[in-house]
Amino acid sequence: MTEETTGLRERKKQRTRQTLSETAIALFLERGFDRVSVAEVAAAAEVSKPTLFRYFPAKEDLVLHRIADHQGEAARVVRGRAPGESPLAALRAHFHARLDAGDPVTGLCDVPAVLAFRDMLYSTPSLAARLMQYAAEDERALAEALAEAGADEVTAGLAAAQVIAVHHVLARDNWARLSAGSITDAVLAAAHADAERAYGLLGAGLAAQGL
Repeated sequence: MTEETTGLRERKKQRTRQTLSETAIALFLERGFDRVSVAEVAAAAEVSKPTLFRYFPAKEDLVLHRIADHQGEAARVVRGRAPGESPLAALRAHFHARLDAGDPVTGLCDVPAVLAFRDMLYSTPSLAARLMQYAAEDERALAEALAEAGADEVTAGLAAAQVIAVHHVLARDNWARLSAGSITDAVLAAAHADAERAYGLLGAGLAAQGL
């Protein structure tokens, strides 16, 4: 099998995965996550149920696929930081940049479809539980990256837990503001101020540890 053939197959799998996820999310947003069966998603996407499960082992994975590219992002930021830049400074700058970009992961995106998606995530118990698993994996990956940066195991674990928790709280608060009727431009300055305060608090404790 040639490299080109392998690449074509992988791209086809990615397109199929994307189609299945978007089809499922559209149905879930229209009727509710718990009111749509996996069989109905498969039928709408014109694939068999076994085929769907080959791509997504659990129903929740169909939804979380939309944010899968953010998995491990904090760890990647730490590993990709500029020479001489501290891990915390890199994470701080990255979060501010994502705010300016209106990245949904920061909670600061007032596109109606994005707000509806986040409403579904946080109001559906099984999806909220899966989000917690994602956060735990992000925390583990970040702890590894911080350890590579020179932190001892305990400090790396504690710092990673704090950073991931800060990102979650900031995103949740930004999303709450938008859900209450505010628009992105109106809350951007407040979101930056909150992020700066949060990272200031983190820095007060972690800077002494070289992070």
